Amino acid sequence: MQNYALSVDNISRWLAQFDCADLLSKILDLYASTAIYIVDKEQRVLYWSVGMEKLSAMAQESILGLPCVQEYAITDTDGTTEQLVSLSQADGNTIEVQKTVRVIHDRTGAFAGGIGLLAGVSEMAASGLAPKVSRESKQNFQGILSRSPAMQAVFQIIQNAAETEATVLVRGESGSGKELAAKAIHNLSARRNAPFLAINCAALSSNLLDSELFGHVRGAFTGAIKDHRGLFQRAQGGTLFLDEVAELPLDLQAKLLRVIQERNFIPVGGDRSIDVDVRLVAATHRSLREEVKHGRFREDLMYRLRVVPIFIPPLRERREDIGLLLWHFIHLHNASDFRKIEKIDPAAMRVLLDYAWPGNIRELHNVIEYAFAVGRGTTLRLSELPPEFREPHSIEQASSSVRPSLPLSPEEESVAIRQALAQCHGQVTAAARLLGMSRATFWRKRKLYGI
Repeated sequence: MQNYALSVDNISRWLAQFDCADLLSKILDLYASTAIYIVDKEQRVLYWSVGMEKLSAMAQESILGLPCVQEYAITDTDGTTEQLVSLSQADGNTIEVQKTVRVIHDRTGAFAGGIGLLAGVSEMAASGLAPKVSRESKQNFQGILSRSPAMQAVFQIIQNAAETEATVLVRGESGSGKELAAKAIHNLSARRNAPFLAINCAALSSNLLDSELFGHVRGAFTGAIKDHRGLFQRAQGGTLFLDEVAELPLDLQAKLLRVIQERNFIPVGGDRSIDVDVRLVAATHRSLREEVKHGRFREDLMYRLRVVPIFIPPLRERREDIGLLLWHFIHLHNASDFRKIEKIDPAAMRVLLDYAWPGNIRELHNVIEYAFAVGRGTTLRLSELPPEFREPHSIEQASSSVRPSLPLSPEEESVAIRQALAQCHGQVTAAARLLGMSRATFWRKRKLYGI
């Protein structure tokens, strides 16, 4: 211990003659091939070595200045820790590494960030021999792929809700996976062996929707030449998924409310009620509360539908899932033997990771389909992406979609503010403009949420 103290004292006197920034730069250059990184107190990446690039398949340009994913986070409670962890790569695989962190405090003793070292893996990563272990089973929840902490919370709500008979309302943007969430609830419930049926309430006219949901009897209208069993009858004992339920006409809202309350309904043109045992899961990209305010949705039905509300975050708010989903869809298309993609060019990967994905997972899948259709070879290149990915102005406009289109809860608003700050590299004025807030409002909300 005495020798250690003397050593530190000698080094301290020696360091006093140098510019610390210059010395640190030289040390980091010396260990550039090692998997080492530095984050600040807000978990923004300040340094990302060449070794980290090779290990994570994420280029410096795509991660510097942005919040790191959870696996690389260093918190004030970490102190000095060493642990064996599984780190996700941008290609959807993971590697087992020894992660060592050192927490850094400033002169006042306040937490200032930390340094992370992934020991014993740099040589394998540099040669491409890093052991890869598929974790899709751990990241696949009933067909929903995610490594995002926000989605893990959603999975837990789905798991808990599935054990009950409560009506569930899934809310999220188009393409975010609302129907997959509904299917997960059904598959995990006691109704799993009964039918799961779905209908888009925005796709049919009021009359057709009425007949499709509740059925009709022969002669109910012109062309009704025989009895027709509606979805409520066909889903008996199972689950009925009502997508875009906010688009349901008011007259059908009253009929749906009766089904929920009385557990029976009368088909179109019928004169007797039919008992029904169906669990309802509804979904919408709108705020039902706002629809109620504008007189477009019944308040009593809203409360009946949203016994358990579930919010699916958009893809732009769970950016750690982008690489995972990209490789998932690539592997699916590789199986067709038309083309096999084994690598994504760094320029293409950077654009894909930076894109805001306003169409969410559906848009991402379409982009991969496009690349397979127009490109050839084993490397996905920037030139094989749709035109908007090669137009900087279009990407900037798409990125502005971080502005929430839905009235947000405090938790959702906090996530949106963090995302805006990350996207604008901490520039408050730009982040406030991105969210459509004044600078004063933005500051007030940051203080409210402790951001």
